[in-house]
Amino acid sequence: MKLLRHLILCLALLPTMAMALTVGQTIELGQLQTLNSTPYAIPANNTKNTLIQVWATWCPFCKKQNAYLEKLYKELPPNSLNVITISIDKNPLLAKQYMENNQYTFPAAMMTPELQKSMGKVKGIPILIILDKNNKIIYREIGEIFPEEYADLKRFAKAP
Repeated sequence: MKLLRHLILCLALLPTMAMALTVGQTIELGQLQTLNSTPYAIPANNTKNTLIQVWATWCPFCKKQNAYLEKLYKELPPNSLNVITISIDKNPLLAKQYMENNQYTFPAAMMTPELQKSMGKVKGIPILIILDKNNKIIYREIGEIFPEEYADLKRFAKAP
């Protein structure tokens, strides 16, 4: 009986889970400020794809994936892909220290109410999203991906 109730609950939640962050959905980043206090915005005349990764300092899978992102970020040709990561930590100081302690150089910001509204409720991390030049999701993964899959994301970079 417990299994049946669990199955019914999962099936009831499936439509709401499927609605969050679907391919084709538009994400508006709004006004973001990096953990280093610099504004982050995608240019109005943007022609590049944008990689967004949502993470938290306490997430072991995020730590692995952030290391993959750092490697990719250093290997990408300059100005070939917009990159921003979003921490869902409650304390920005913890996120900033995490970035410094791990020597990550990719841009990182905190989740904002506006971005949360655009993305919907975060249902698991890490979340990796690729947006096209019009901010529409063209790729989405929730949960850890492997290094070779992460390296394959280079296909979304465009020559400047």
